[in-house]
Amino acid sequence: MNPEVPNPNRVLVIDDSESTHKLVIARLRPEGLEVIGELDGERGIERSVADQPDLILLDIGLPNVDGFEVCRRLKEHPATRNIPIIFLTGTTDTESKVRGLDLGAVDYVTKPFDQVELRARVRAALRTKRLQDILEQQSFLDGLTGLWNRSYLDRRLESELNVARRYGRPLSLVLVDVDHFKRVNDSFGHLFGDIVLQGIAEGLRAYARRSDIVARYGGEEFAILLTDTNLRSAMYVSERLRSSAESRHFEARSEVVSVTASFGVACSEELGADLTPEELIRAADVGLYASKDAGRNCVHLYRNGEVILTTGDPGALGPEEGENT
Repeated sequence: MNPEVPNPNRVLVIDDSESTHKLVIARLRPEGLEVIGELDGERGIERSVADQPDLILLDIGLPNVDGFEVCRRLKEHPATRNIPIIFLTGTTDTESKVRGLDLGAVDYVTKPFDQVELRARVRAALRTKRLQDILEQQSFLDGLTGLWNRSYLDRRLESELNVARRYGRPLSLVLVDVDHFKRVNDSFGHLFGDIVLQGIAEGLRAYARRSDIVARYGGEEFAILLTDTNLRSAMYVSERLRSSAESRHFEARSEVVSVTASFGVACSEELGADLTPEELIRAADVGLYASKDAGRNCVHLYRNGEVILTTGDPGALGPEEGENT
């Protein structure tokens, strides 16, 4: 995978007391942690889904929706079920602690905080989370290409759509299909076919941006999730990736083999505020099939219910003025 600059662990505090937020920030910032906060349960759930914190500190005594209900809903949501939760409580009542642990919390911290205890419990929870993340990441890697697999793409697509809706940012999806791959397998064998898939994957990874999520979608298909990217920018990224695939050559039995790929692109901005992951995939798939029908080795965009061929025509979307970048 592309090397990433490590980010500080992010801790979300859900507590209706401003003074508690300030106290937690003062206690945890010396640990190198980024602390963010929400004052009520509903906003806390939304923020958890959108920002994907590494740890949640959750007050039991929240107004309207109490901490137990917030915990239950977070543990039921696929995007947040694996985020560890430490309950904040002003009581030492055993029944409440047991109830919280049964709901999925990993620990309790009693108010008022002892700063040494708070830091130790947070460090322990984050350490366990890091180990779980390592194991989980391994399960999300495609064994042949080293890219993310379909399960990881599905998970990230849902969470990135939530972020796009929350902050009003565009999200684009590119589907890629290796052209005539069955013919490659039939002519040169499946081992050579694997080499081709590895080479195409290497090209996608090398030419994609650091923020892009590149995955093997299945068989000879790949997908690239472009965060904060509108349709025009996705078009340029896709054309660059198409040219990269076209210029890559493979050797089989002293024969030089060229392989091309077809691309379909869709953007959340063009598909409505209530867009689902399935609808975004379907729109990109329409573009991909249009590229196949047009002879392959090209890029089609899905826009306003129609497909637009952009390969060889960078002005296909019209003038750039007024477009988001």
